[in-house]
Amino acid sequence: MSDPGNRDTDQIDPDGDDALSFADASEHDNEHDDEGSPSESPKGLNQAEIDSLFGFDENDAMGGDNAGIEAVINSSLVPYERLPMLEVVFDRLVRLLSTSLRNFTSDNVEVSLESVESARFGEYLSSLPQPAMLSVIKAEEWDNYALMSVDSQLIYSVVDVLLGGRRGNALMRIEGRPFTSIERSLVERMVHVMIGDMSVAFEPLSAVTFRFDRLETNTRFAAISRPANAAIVARLRVDMDDRGGCVDLVLPYATLEPVRELLLQMFMGEKFGRDSIWEDHLADELWQTEIELSAVLDERTVRLKDIFELEVGKRLMFGVTPDCSIELRCEGAPMFSATMGRQGRNIAVQIDNRIKRDRPGTKS
Repeated sequence: MSDPGNRDTDQIDPDGDDALSFADASEHDNEHDDEGSPSESPKGLNQAEIDSLFGFDENDAMGGDNAGIEAVINSSLVPYERLPMLEVVFDRLVRLLSTSLRNFTSDNVEVSLESVESARFGEYLSSLPQPAMLSVIKAEEWDNYALMSVDSQLIYSVVDVLLGGRRGNALMRIEGRPFTSIERSLVERMVHVMIGDMSVAFEPLSAVTFRFDRLETNTRFAAISRPANAAIVARLRVDMDDRGGCVDLVLPYATLEPVRELLLQMFMGEKFGRDSIWEDHLADELWQTEIELSAVLDERTVRLKDIFELEVGKRLMFGVTPDCSIELRCEGAPMFSATMGRQGRNIAVQIDNRIKRDRPGTKS
């Protein structure tokens, strides 16, 4: 048994080494809490985080999606997927162009749709090399413009094919020089063929006539929309055996606004809630509806005083004879003029003419 008198010797001496170690541990914990507390010492953004916020990441400098504030700005563009019928129109245009360009060049031509994407109009123009062959197209019914850009590779290929160049020969390209009158004339003929197919491609959706307006080689003179406005860029690839190139069709969203609701359809002929079967059934039932016709012999205007003086036995005189014409009315609306007669023991009327009524809001 331990001595109760020695019980104090088992307790920790506050002035000993154990008390000193406890104090050091507490001081170390306090320092750790001070470093990890954001409220007492807030941590700022370093340069790398600031660059990432504004979209200037060096790792993505060579390509990739935009990030940061630049991505927020570019997110205002409307993606082309919101216009499903537009891809149907482009697919129809590809088939039409394959046939038309074969007849135009008398060569084996294959047209394919490479991409359909959304871009800012100003950024697209700035990405084109100078000089460029830009055709401004007027959409007559939509009262707006579209743009067709033919790259230099296709220009030299079309000139070579139309002027009888041999197959397999390497095309000689002189970049940076202005296009000659022959090149402009031949490309303009090809653009006219493509514009005609554009009108046919849009015809099942909406009747529109595309008309060639002018041919420009400077992008500054081909500005059909504001630089910040969104546009749809469809790139078509034209292959003629070992030759070919690309054609870009640029359609600003403002140009497509008159047919935007039609382009939002998921399939051709969508009625947005209209049911043709129900409409036909309703029309059939309306023809079977029974209505009440009133035969009005004559009308007379009397004073209110005379109406109150009417008694049993008094007569109202009308200037109507058996040969006079009467009106057949439906809910007070005059429908037909008729002649009164008799059929057996029943009084009958014979319809003579239909009464034409003016529509509300029209002047007689």
